[in-house]
Amino acid sequence: MYTQNTTLPETLRHRRQKLAELIDFPAILWSGGSSPRNFPANTFPYRANSHFLYFAGISLQNAAIRLEAGNLQLFIDDPHPSSALWHGETPTREEIAEQIGADDARPMAELADYLENAATLSVQDAATWTQQTQLLDRWVLPKNQPEGIDLDLAKAIISLRLTHDEAALVELRKAAAVSVQAHKAGMAATPKAKLEAEVRAAMEAVIMGHNMTTAYTSIVTVHGEVLHNGHYYHSLQPGDLLLADVGAETDTGWAADITRTCPVSGKFSSTQRDIYDIVLAAHDACIEQIAPGVEYGEIHLLAATVIAEGLVDLGILQGKPEDLVKMDLHALFFPHGIGHLLGLDVHDMEDLGDVAGYDEGRKRSDRFGLSYLRLNRPLRPGMLVTIEPGFYQVPAILNDPKIRSQYQYLVNWERLEQFADVRGIRIEDDVLVTESGSEVLTVALPTQASAIEDLLEFPK
Repeated sequence: MYTQNTTLPETLRHRRQKLAELIDFPAILWSGGSSPRNFPANTFPYRANSHFLYFAGISLQNAAIRLEAGNLQLFIDDPHPSSALWHGETPTREEIAEQIGADDARPMAELADYLENAATLSVQDAATWTQQTQLLDRWVLPKNQPEGIDLDLAKAIISLRLTHDEAALVELRKAAAVSVQAHKAGMAATPKAKLEAEVRAAMEAVIMGHNMTTAYTSIVTVHGEVLHNGHYYHSLQPGDLLLADVGAETDTGWAADITRTCPVSGKFSSTQRDIYDIVLAAHDACIEQIAPGVEYGEIHLLAATVIAEGLVDLGILQGKPEDLVKMDLHALFFPHGIGHLLGLDVHDMEDLGDVAGYDEGRKRSDRFGLSYLRLNRPLRPGMLVTIEPGFYQVPAILNDPKIRSQYQYLVNWERLEQFADVRGIRIEDDVLVTESGSEVLTVALPTQASAIEDLLEFPK
């Protein structure tokens, strides 16, 4: 049984022993390498491959590990003597091997002698997947689904990473706690901020101050209808809603993912409050239903139904909510899935495609209201998922003549115009499935509209 006092070598040994129970062939996982922004020495921030991190525990560049029968071989070159000038003293191969409990440690050049019958998973950077392809003499590409023995390895790792051991949960709780602090700092900064960038800076300063980085490109925007908005130059105007989707990542790679939406002027307008409360009702209803054995797809449909009910009550949609959901009417305003897995990646294991997110034998729906569902599995204790319902007025959807014509009698377009000050609202928390129900790891950050207004720190 894991405790917070479990050492890193013990954690990693337990993980690779569990892998050995699932596969009877060796697996080689590469860490990846840094990529230059322009000239070779000026690189993008490096982040090791997550499958490598799960079994190696620390972020190493240009390294590989070979796992077989519960043993770990580390392949990495000792630092060049000249590297100390630019990067300081770096641990030797043997020191790293001791740190992670490796059974053997060798230079990278010797990896070629240990490839027979080995499976692998692709790494994202081109130099590494090219090396993988050349050494294994088969295509190993990030854009391709794994096949054959590589697919067997993928399924084995998925079965392990779908639920989190205690060592992982310690890190995930750290990421969640720092992310909560970051969001509170962002709300406190909003009253004096003139640009989205200033709020982003306040939030990321908290994350950096804890020696963490962001788990993904922060979304801090008054244009919440753009789901992955990466621009921060817009000014904050009275009457705007500011959507902040920001999460921290620990130095060992574990992520958090939180979204809150707040009124720039300090108070939600009546129309904004009406929509906000609908989204919050969907958020709360979904979390209440999280428990082992519950289908995540049903959680998504619950959110869709609650949102449809609320929009019917406001006079925006017309009809029975259940029928509207079957016709995908909710997706005009809630086009994405209710959430995703969370762990070493913010969208955990999505590099493996739907093999990770969808249970055996399931495939994505082609329905507008279901096609973006990222997770379609029954929930299990130890799974960490996000719950993130939203409401968005996306011009490309709502102004589409075909959609206008198709739904002309089901959407009260004139009534909808009265909610023009609601571009986008999303409320997102990180929810752990427990043996008896769920635990919200991000519960310390309020969701109630009045509590959000209080966090903005406007003069009383």
